Amino acid sequence: MTDSLRLVSAALMLLLLGVTPSAALDKQAVERQFQTWLKSDLWPEASRAGVSAARFNEAFAGITLNWKLPDLVPPGEKPQPQKNQHQAEFGAPSRYFSENVIGAVVAGGRSRLASLATTLASIERKTGVPGRFLLAIWGRESGFGRAKIPYDAFEVLGTKAFMASRKEMFRRELVAALVMLEKNLVTRAMMKSSWAGALGQPQFLPTSFLEHAADGDGDGRADIWNSQGDTLASIAGYLRHHGWQSGRDWGFEVTVPASLSCALEGPDQGMTTAKWAAQGVKRISGKPFPATEVAQETFLLMPAGRLGPAFLVTPNFYVIKDYNESDLYALFIGNAADRIQWGGGPFVAGWSGIDKLYRSDIAAMQRGLEKLGHDVGGADGLPGFKTRRSIGKWQASAGQEPVCFPSLAAVAGLKQK
Repeated sequence: MTDSLRLVSAALMLLLLGVTPSAALDKQAVERQFQTWLKSDLWPEASRAGVSAARFNEAFAGITLNWKLPDLVPPGEKPQPQKNQHQAEFGAPSRYFSENVIGAVVAGGRSRLASLATTLASIERKTGVPGRFLLAIWGRESGFGRAKIPYDAFEVLGTKAFMASRKEMFRRELVAALVMLEKNLVTRAMMKSSWAGALGQPQFLPTSFLEHAADGDGDGRADIWNSQGDTLASIAGYLRHHGWQSGRDWGFEVTVPASLSCALEGPDQGMTTAKWAAQGVKRISGKPFPATEVAQETFLLMPAGRLGPAFLVTPNFYVIKDYNESDLYALFIGNAADRIQWGGGPFVAGWSGIDKLYRSDIAAMQRGLEKLGHDVGGADGLPGFKTRRSIGKWQASAGQEPVCFPSLAAVAGLKQK
């Protein structure tokens, strides 16, 4: 085959694959920019952080951009909104608590309680964090180490630091990963991550590894990829460093009387458990609140407003939430942890009457609330506690029954504002 025929054949193949020759050449040009960026932009910063040239070169030997990763913005292009973001259906909170998923975490945790009892007890003595929470997080994050973590961390972090929408965040993580390598905390071969750059069985970003990784098996190093003891000790270190209060639980499922406003929800509106009880808040189990909690500050949490379970949560709930910025994640961990230790089942109250909405609907509703002076925490299409209680306040002011959760009626009423 002549050179000209080879070029025609290659062009036809690219067209069949849906890639134009110019697009392929553009990617090659971006690859060259990436290599230049590594040497002229990233390397000086890494050097200032104490990374040697030998370690830097070891980290990036053979590394190219991973074009299959999400949320990439090549140089010279403008960020494109995710095609499904604007019209993504907002999932009802109940979907997060699939019994197949939480049941697997519970079963896996219970099966490990006895075999890891000594390790868990030792970690709790050192950190104050009960083992049931460590097992629940471990199971949720990586299926107790069974989940595949297939990506090269430097490929992922390098790609995202060079051309992701949150480049600066990933740049910090990339430099931290280089520091891990320089300090011999890991070997190059160990640096496997998720597609988002999270490392090992606890799914730590590199900065979290540097701050919280711990030796739990006594061999003198923290290996969160291969060691169960180190994984558990590192999760405990994260929770302790984020303010875990020893001797306190995460929270309690409760009933909230109709006379008590659902707009009282939030970590900035705490009262003592005794004061909540005086206003009619009761444990749904019928048991009294623990004596150790009566004089302590707790917070009302209603993740679906009046349309789902309600909780009084302790500061430890928000420590769990720091691990993954989601109320539902922290509730999942709390429920799974309790079931691992004591048995039981899902939350008692159900989730009902939740309308089908899109994130664009909720964002429009949030903008309407903002125009009325409400702090909704940003018009992002996700109903966090500030949005939920703002809905409740607006509903009350409009003479409606406060539900504190997005609905078709609320969207219709606020889109015009």
